Amino acid sequence: MGKRHDDNARTGRLDRRTLIKGATAAASGSIIAGAVGAQVVSSAQGDGGPMSDRAASIQGGASGIEAMSVADLQAALASGEMTVRQIVQACLDRIAALDKAGPAINAVIELNPDALAIADERDAELAQGNSRGPLHGIPVLIKDNIATADRMQTTAGSLALVGIVPWRDAEVAQLLRTFGAVILGKTNLSEWANIRSFQSTSGWSGRGGQTLNPYALDRNPSGSSSGSAAAVAAGYVPVTIGTETNGSIVSPAGHCGVVGIKPTVGLVSRAGVIPISHTQDTVGPMARSVADAAALLGLLAIQGSEDPAQGGPRIYPAGATPETDAGAFGPAGGEPSAARPSASPDAVTPVASPVSDADSPRYPPKPEGGVQPIDYTAQLDPEGLQGARIGVLRGSAGFSPLADQVFDEAIATMKAAGAEIVDPVEMPSAAEIGSTPDGLELLLWELKADLNSWFATYLDPSSPIRSLADVIAFNDAHPDEEMPYFDQSLFLLAEAKTGLDDPAYIAAAANLQRLGRRDGIDAALDTHGLDAIIAPTNAPAS
Repeated sequence: MGKRHDDNARTGRLDRRTLIKGATAAASGSIIAGAVGAQVVSSAQGDGGPMSDRAASIQGGASGIEAMSVADLQAALASGEMTVRQIVQACLDRIAALDKAGPAINAVIELNPDALAIADERDAELAQGNSRGPLHGIPVLIKDNIATADRMQTTAGSLALVGIVPWRDAEVAQLLRTFGAVILGKTNLSEWANIRSFQSTSGWSGRGGQTLNPYALDRNPSGSSSGSAAAVAAGYVPVTIGTETNGSIVSPAGHCGVVGIKPTVGLVSRAGVIPISHTQDTVGPMARSVADAAALLGLLAIQGSEDPAQGGPRIYPAGATPETDAGAFGPAGGEPSAARPSASPDAVTPVASPVSDADSPRYPPKPEGGVQPIDYTAQLDPEGLQGARIGVLRGSAGFSPLADQVFDEAIATMKAAGAEIVDPVEMPSAAEIGSTPDGLELLLWELKADLNSWFATYLDPSSPIRSLADVIAFNDAHPDEEMPYFDQSLFLLAEAKTGLDDPAYIAAAANLQRLGRRDGIDAALDTHGLDAIIAPTNAPAS
């Protein structure tokens, strides 16, 4: 889910300029110079100094791999100035200097043991004049709830899933491989994407520990995509992948001073991502610049997948159970989970090859004719706001004077760029949205159904974890490791829910659609003739 403001990660402060300068010296092995300014969309600082000072600190010490965009790395590869191995090694060196040593940001939960071998394969392909696509040789970190059928874990930060290998890649992971990316590792997160407890801590997981905010180590990184945001902010890689159900991309992006895009549900496939809610979950890019985030989004937004929002099977047809139906994120057409080759020993053991990009049941075959990315960067036009009607949702402001100041500066910038500002606008359903219990109730219903479906679809039948009830039992059996700080109250509430054919669930889902769509965003857009609505995302990191 989203952020928590009561984060208990409290260590010494470290200005990010100092962090970058120190790490550049420590991780300089194969780094080429040439700073590139990062575009920061919101301030990660609390109550000192304006956003421009903090943004300047990002660029102030940046002189190597931590400052290079995807386009910069592509150019260095094309010119022969760098090899993929050099790029990957430089990223690994920087992670070694900052993540577990030095300031110990702890954004990375696991590194890919085959990263350098994959880099060598990418170099060999380039030497033969072959490129897999726009991400060829680009290192990417992905959140630890995105399935990979390689030698890495997929755990959502939970010790309950350690050692249990999904039988195939998530579609997002496969797209990254298809376009040539080097999946460098996985990022830490708020455990189970922050859906385990009312008291959960942003950026903490039983497996990964506490992720810190690279801007100030004693402040909240937010979550649940804490590690993905912190890794980009610390300059480990140019782009990462996060997930969001309710603020889990945009909030940590704001707290860590990077760009995060929360796509419309269904634009990017969720197939293979450990779920919370099939009606709200989405997968999106995080980057240092809008250009990099937009480019990555275009590569991920491939339609025609196994995601039910893109025509794949729906959750639990009437009378079905996890044992008889693959559920929300199963094989296209809703084939029974027994139809997949999970009985094969190869389905639950890492692939023999260190380069895990071959077509096989683990790695879904590439679509006929190849995948066709969408070029969102073509829309990055400095004149693009001319004549656009932008509505300002003032009801979401007022929580932080500093955030409001930055918000007002952004509005002025849009107006100067030619936008027509309509200020204020309100959503007719805003008060009801804030008071209805249906939002949480829907998440609890869908958590149980969707999570059980994912286990049935992506894990071998012999796995010791086959249901939410199994996870609850594991946590009860390992309280010192899994529950030293907070309980599993939300899990217990979800486990008590009935199926998705319950009339109460159906009514809650319909009410939320009405509040958010017809009487919410659509009503505001239509009433004022707007092209878009803007609002502040979150207060500064505390």
